Amino acid sequence: MNILDRFTLTDHVAIVTGAGRGIGAATAVALAEAGADVVISSRTADQLEAVAARVSDARRRALVVPADLSDLDAVAGLAQAAQDEFGRVDTVVNNVGGTVPNAFLDTDVDYLEEAFRFNVSTAHALSRAAVPFMLKGPDDAQKAIVTISSMMGRASGRGYLAYGTAKAALAHWARLAARDLAPRIRVNGIAVGSVSTSALDFVTSDPGMRRQMEEKTPLGRVGEAEDIAAAVLYLSSRAGQYVTGKLLEVDGGIQEPNLDLGLPDLGSGT
Repeated sequence: MNILDRFTLTDHVAIVTGAGRGIGAATAVALAEAGADVVISSRTADQLEAVAARVSDARRRALVVPADLSDLDAVAGLAQAAQDEFGRVDTVVNNVGGTVPNAFLDTDVDYLEEAFRFNVSTAHALSRAAVPFMLKGPDDAQKAIVTISSMMGRASGRGYLAYGTAKAALAHWARLAARDLAPRIRVNGIAVGSVSTSALDFVTSDPGMRRQMEEKTPLGRVGEAEDIAAAVLYLSSRAGQYVTGKLLEVDGGIQEPNLDLGLPDLGSGT
């Protein structure tokens, strides 16, 4: 087998959440270009249709499922939708998630639990629903679950308590799920660094904050969505067939964000 053949996903079926833009959109297109049909879901139908057009350009099919993916029944339903439309499920990319930075005293228990639900419970709901379909394939089929975590699951930074805690839990969920599902299904995560998507607009649109981020990143730049999509392809394909229970850090080498988000200074009383 040519080494590049290991990166192909010919006739596989992948589910990608949060696929309307950013990392999710880039991932759906990358998997299609590698040969997979995709189920793509997010809140916004017109964004999904634009991604579906790019999938079609790669000569693969996309099933567009607009949904509120904070609804655990809706996100779990994507597995059945994939099975009904394509007759199989090979890859699940848990990309839905995120939490707005918040001051400690403004992070009440409900805010923390909402962050956990949106970042961790959604991944579990979809993966749990997909696994029975994934196990229906032949024993030698390549099956993979990839979760999109964050460097904030291991780093510290003011204002990221809810987000970082949830992403740390998601990373460990991947490690534990990998043990439960081995050897039939590989489960890995990606610790994403600073990537230029709409979620990071509050940083990249401010020249000063963007410069801070670039200076703190050894590779000297903010990442692109395609950087993460390439890592997802590696973990989803035979190229990564001996990798499970791991967190791949795709972050430009950054160790600590230490950005000034303009949050209240606890000591000042403001």
